[in-house]
Amino acid sequence: MTGSTQWVYPLGAAGHGPWEVSLGAGGAGIQPEGWAHTGLKTARLGAGESVKLTAEPEERIIIPLQGRFTVTVDGTDYELRGRDSVFSGPSDVLYTGVDTAVAISAPEGGRAAVALAPARESYPVRLIRAEETPVELRGAGNCSRQVHNFGTPAVLEADRFIVCEVLTPAGNWSSYPPHKHDEEKDGETSLEEIYYFETRAARGAPAGVETDPVGYARVYASDERPIDVTAEVRTGDVVLVPYGWHGPAMAAPGYDLYYLNVMAGPGRVREWLISDDPHHGWVRRTWENTQIDPRLPF
Repeated sequence: MTGSTQWVYPLGAAGHGPWEVSLGAGGAGIQPEGWAHTGLKTARLGAGESVKLTAEPEERIIIPLQGRFTVTVDGTDYELRGRDSVFSGPSDVLYTGVDTAVAISAPEGGRAAVALAPARESYPVRLIRAEETPVELRGAGNCSRQVHNFGTPAVLEADRFIVCEVLTPAGNWSSYPPHKHDEEKDGETSLEEIYYFETRAARGAPAGVETDPVGYARVYASDERPIDVTAEVRTGDVVLVPYGWHGPAMAAPGYDLYYLNVMAGPGRVREWLISDDPHHGWVRRTWENTQIDPRLPF
């Protein structure tokens, strides 16, 4: 890891109370200087355990990472069928709206994430079933990845945030070419971004061998504002992108990579508009005649 370590939080570095991660804006526990528009919480619950969130001026999406959950929003219960792991395909997720009290319980235990963003306008609570989530295969060749677009503007009515999750097969590069969204201008929106990572040994790993599933993340300066992050990432680690070029997120050979993205910003338009690093944007054109990695979809 080099430079700007305030933007990198290994598992355990951003915990608060019952939360393994409690980071960013809104009601989150740790808020880096200047961070204002996004937040993330994750919790590991035993069978029958629960966590609660008070009503706040923020919108939230509850995302099962492993296991099934009952989520209570202002007295109404919603059942999220969950999944065995983040590599098992999409999960049911729940958008809770703004100024709502939330309780999350795990009948058999599990891990859940809460993406959040300070918000003003209220939208209805919405349960998005796994089968309703658009699954996009993006890129090609060794830049192939799988995107679950449950919290993007085309799918979810919300006030501020854009939320999705990305799965990258072992040895592939994701979030590539490097790009940015740190200015409000034609063709670009200003968005903070959170990357929450999980890793696993890919299929074919030998039984009985102790593995160390690992990936890598890169963020670097796009203007005079300093940022220089090159981080090893494992399950539970978080990298923040306040500004600057970011990418690639690299799945090391032998290890699949997952990340949950939470984005929001100060602009009036809720839209993901990006600029590629001009040194590397040409790579996109090479995908036109290249097949998508046959290991996808997961």
